[in-house]
Amino acid sequence: MTAALSDRPQATGLDKARAFAASRHQLFIGGRWVDSQEGARFATHDPATGAELGQVAEARAGDADSAVAAARAAMDNPEWTEMKPAARAGLLLRLADALEANADEFAALETLDNGMPLRDARFFHLAHAIEVLRYNAGWATKLNGETIALSGPGTWHAFTLREPVGVVAQIVPWNAPMAMAVAKIAPALAAGCAVILKPAEETPLTALRLAHLVAEIGFPDGAFNLLTGFGETVGAALTAHSGVDKVTFTGSTEVGRLILRAASGNFKRVTLELGGKTPVIVLPDADPAKAIEGAARAIFTNAGQVCNAGSRLFVHQRHFDQVIEGVARIAEGIKLGSGLEADTQMGPVISQAQRDRVRGYVRQGTEAGATLRAGGRTIDGDGYFVAPAILTGTDAEMSVRREEIFGPVLCAMSFDDTDLDRIAAEANATEYGLGAVVWTNDLSTAHRLARKLKAGTVRVNGGGLDPALPFGGFKQSGWGRENGREGIEAYTETKAVAIAI
Repeated sequence: MTAALSDRPQATGLDKARAFAASRHQLFIGGRWVDSQEGARFATHDPATGAELGQVAEARAGDADSAVAAARAAMDNPEWTEMKPAARAGLLLRLADALEANADEFAALETLDNGMPLRDARFFHLAHAIEVLRYNAGWATKLNGETIALSGPGTWHAFTLREPVGVVAQIVPWNAPMAMAVAKIAPALAAGCAVILKPAEETPLTALRLAHLVAEIGFPDGAFNLLTGFGETVGAALTAHSGVDKVTFTGSTEVGRLILRAASGNFKRVTLELGGKTPVIVLPDADPAKAIEGAARAIFTNAGQVCNAGSRLFVHQRHFDQVIEGVARIAEGIKLGSGLEADTQMGPVISQAQRDRVRGYVRQGTEAGATLRAGGRTIDGDGYFVAPAILTGTDAEMSVRREEIFGPVLCAMSFDDTDLDRIAAEANATEYGLGAVVWTNDLSTAHRLARKLKAGTVRVNGGGLDPALPFGGFKQSGWGRENGREGIEAYTETKAVAIAI
């Protein structure tokens, strides 16, 4: 892990974030801020201290009806449906500029609500969100169809059109609230859809602040709507609603199954980015020092609360001891603390329930015979902190190695084979297929192994997310792709037109 950065938000950014968190929050429906119909509210908390940050409006089924009606009205409003692609692009670019101008406040809000280190919020999550808006703004003017040569009798002019899918319900997780929200709304708005965004109940603040920017920018009423609330109430109402044309969800595989069942009523289009158990493979020709740094970053970033976290480490026996010792040294040296502290390298997990879940997996692993090579210490005091843990001696049937934990827990295994088919088979021995990481200096090996791994994204010798690179999973890691051309086309329907001449 790299050393903690000293960059911190200006005092005004943090002051603004705290003031915004404590202010009165409503729902954003049809271009207006409104109270929830039932008047319900819920608290959001700082996971570093457990302290309440503010109270948020709790949307329920009636509010979902109102938001869907507002979004459908936008899809019938020429102000939005007939807006030129360049004008949609311009709105997204103005939103990116506004987000950049308020980046310190947004970063502080993200850290307060999620717990991540401030440097990560400011220089990765916010920077990525701004780039995603600008990238997708470019696509607004490039959603073209094609002309098609027909072979049947007669003379025809045949072509295809790409049209917005319609009203889209977007449900985002708590592990990267701002980046995930923007990753969903940017392509949908670029394509001309009307959006209903539901942030995770644990982390609603940056989505609420983003809605204020949307209101200031001047999107047509109903093109963007925001409902804060719980998945089992307003989330369930949106996914089952007959007025919603598409649902996109990032979260657990279990909830993904529920969404599929709910969406079947009117055959909604569905995009699901679900769980992962990403393998990190260190081959005998790899550079151990680079692999150590990369493997640690893959599992300890954001306290392991990453769907694509590298939670299974396969190291050739030539480097196994060196790599494990190196990753363990990093794990033991990581500075845990509030994300607002300049020297913090890892913040808390999101909640006490998540802390108990992570600790439970480590306990199950050691009770089943695994060896704890690093971590496991109890963190006293306020906040939901979990020390990074490394386990060796696991087998494929242990829950700690088989199931997604969503915490800083690494299962490390050695292998002595150089047969790529057998290496890939071991890495693929999971119900998930979101990502994979390979460390090698052999270009031929990299290409051949990448083809054998059953994963939506394969990264060789590092790398990260880019808005141009499609992201999604094989197997039970989801349906469809986000980012890139595939990501924006997922918000369109293709219409074929044939005209006899």
